[in-house]
Amino acid sequence: MPETKALSEPQKALRKLGLDRDIDLALHIPLRYEDETRIVKLRDAREGDPVQIEAWVTDSQVAYRPRRQLVVTVDDGSDTCQLRFFSFYPSQQKALAEGARLRIRGELKGGFLGWTMMHPAYKVAGGELPEALTPVYSTVAALPQPYLRKAVASALARADLSETIPPDAPPAPGQATAWSLGQALRFLHHPTPEVSLAALEDRTHPAWLRLKAEELLAQQLSQVQSRRAHDELRSPALATHAGALHEQLLAALPFQLTSAQRRVGEEIAASLARDRPMHRLLQGDVGSGKTVVAALAAAIAIDAGWQCALMAPTEILAEQHFRKLIGWLEPLLAPRGLRVAWLTGSQKKKERGAMLELVSSGAAALVVGTHAVIQEQVQFKALALAVIDEQHRFGVAQRLALRGKMRADATPSPSSGRAGEGGSTDALDEAAAQREPHLLMMSATPIPRTLAMSYYADLDVSTIDELPPGRTPVVTKLISDSRREEVIARIRGQLEAGRQVYWVCPLIEESETLDLTDATETHRQLSEVLPGVLVGLLHSRMPAPEKKAVMSLFTGGQMGVLVSTTVIEVGVDVPNASLMVIEHAERFGLSQLHQLRGRVGRGAAASACVLLYSAGDSGKLSDTARARLKAMAETGDGFEIARRDLEIRGPGEFLGARQSGAPLLRFADLTTDADLLEWARALAPLMLDRHPDLVERHVARWLGGRQDYLKA
Repeated sequence: MPETKALSEPQKALRKLGLDRDIDLALHIPLRYEDETRIVKLRDAREGDPVQIEAWVTDSQVAYRPRRQLVVTVDDGSDTCQLRFFSFYPSQQKALAEGARLRIRGELKGGFLGWTMMHPAYKVAGGELPEALTPVYSTVAALPQPYLRKAVASALARADLSETIPPDAPPAPGQATAWSLGQALRFLHHPTPEVSLAALEDRTHPAWLRLKAEELLAQQLSQVQSRRAHDELRSPALATHAGALHEQLLAALPFQLTSAQRRVGEEIAASLARDRPMHRLLQGDVGSGKTVVAALAAAIAIDAGWQCALMAPTEILAEQHFRKLIGWLEPLLAPRGLRVAWLTGSQKKKERGAMLELVSSGAAALVVGTHAVIQEQVQFKALALAVIDEQHRFGVAQRLALRGKMRADATPSPSSGRAGEGGSTDALDEAAAQREPHLLMMSATPIPRTLAMSYYADLDVSTIDELPPGRTPVVTKLISDSRREEVIARIRGQLEAGRQVYWVCPLIEESETLDLTDATETHRQLSEVLPGVLVGLLHSRMPAPEKKAVMSLFTGGQMGVLVSTTVIEVGVDVPNASLMVIEHAERFGLSQLHQLRGRVGRGAAASACVLLYSAGDSGKLSDTARARLKAMAETGDGFEIARRDLEIRGPGEFLGARQSGAPLLRFADLTTDADLLEWARALAPLMLDRHPDLVERHVARWLGGRQDYLKA
């Protein structure tokens, strides 16, 4: 075998940055530009300007006050300037020796002693001036700018930049297709000096618009391909009938569904009745009643003789679902000899073994748990519906693993007496082709419209846009940490009225120890100042039985105050809790603050959320923190919160999301490029129908092998 040539350090760095192909380098757009196209005279310069001068070195010496530095005086014939270098080598001293003529570039500072440049770039004067601005790229230490510039220039010359947008495509908005891709890329790497730097920086130049249009089109093509590939798969058709299990469940519920819950329930039932796998996102604000909608979907699957799995990101949330679902469904399942099973990582071996047996035999019609549900030893007999709660908290691999739990030979159980419904003879004969369960993903973080159109274009989206009656609006107050005593006095008032209180401490990712110290110290302080009140502590490092014991005391009403890290962000439902205090609220994300606020206001009592913030040593909150806290104080609408969150964080962080390699947008901005998104969305299906060869080239160019992640 021929020996493979060892990669140089810069080549390794290119690979680490994901710059493997010529097109990857061609799409590595500069962060900024330097103007080396002209020489400026010092007499014409202004302070703060980045300038390039040509000058003679008239003096060069090492000074030691206030610290060791190389001080070089240069004269360009119109004025003099001092160059200062605090770190330098003998080779630099030699290059900057008296008598040298140099081309020098840096930022001018004016002072009492005249012009100064700190650590400017320099080279020997002479040679032609470049005709275009010099690109400055995002890079790493092992990859110097000159090497990267050469690599990009070579790649631009080699890369296939032929057109992939078909000639019969509808015109793109603005100037988006005024330039070809090749023209746009060559210009963005080497713009001419007269170009408006503002148009380059704010990405409104036609060359930028072309890149954004191409990128959005690649994303939309990938999404439509994913949806069409998904539609080729088969799932059990889960039909409903009069007197079915889901109707029995509706009759047994101790409350009426809202009109929004009924509407999304019907949308889900219609999807389940098809023999194509449902791929649906159920979104609704905190407390809008998504769990009961999932229970009705599960009842449809169970009634047809199939199994359903519900996976939640934390044990606390999974257990809350389990308690509700057992209360609603088990009385209806028991006469059929069916159970609701429970699977988590903290289970004892014996209990876990019994649960695994129930799942594999089909006696567990519904399986509720954490990521333990997707472990290898969990074997379903006939899984037809997978429900993932807080889906953005799971990675791509975990979601795919749950979808892969459907056995090719799975058939509905006759024990329900309804095997013929939703599992017809034809369906049984084609069981081997039924490789995908229906998928229902739930999220209490509503997805803004532009995000749904782009990152979730391959999903059907159902929205519960109405809260159940009896939910009281939560008043949100911003209070400085210096007024902590007033907050504690308010807690006393709530406790005296028979109410309960949450106090949430931030999770500091860099230091779980510090996070734990914060919560432990707050727990100690509150225990001291609230004598006679049971104050509990809950954090992620506690063993599961301890967490369970603390939660049962709080849900049972014996515990007045629960000090917790963000493990109670979702799923804890205590109607008697009327006050939520969030300490260091400035450290939390906006959707997380909204989720936490949703833990109160679940009963009839007036409820409040106190955002306790600290401006820190600087005495000022960051702009981002101020924007988040302002949004929380101004609105309780989850959809408005989500819109503002997208503005503040951008899609990458907001999604949290299609993690593990999802091709997030690098160039387009969903808040400003909605018109380009609409254009790409309309063009994608037309291209797939009429120009499949162009589609293949376009998606390969922009996404490489990453489009698979969009299918999760």
